[in-house]
Amino acid sequence: MLRLASILYSLIGSSLAGVGVIAVLVAGFVSVNAILLAAVGGAVLGLPVAWLVARQLYQNAAH
Repeated sequence: MLRLASILYSLIGSSLAGVGVIAVLVAGFVSVNAILLAAVGGAVLGLPVAWLVARQLYQNAAH
């Protein structure tokens, strides 16, 4: 399951990081610190999300 989660993380982590950066820019925070914090926050949030998605995929495949 770790292999699937790592593959999913490459997609989910970068997507959430991109969404975070876009949200920060739309909100008007254009400093480098705000953009980096949003990108890192999205990437970190992608870890549990990828793990949960991988677990759901494995559970649904067993049925």
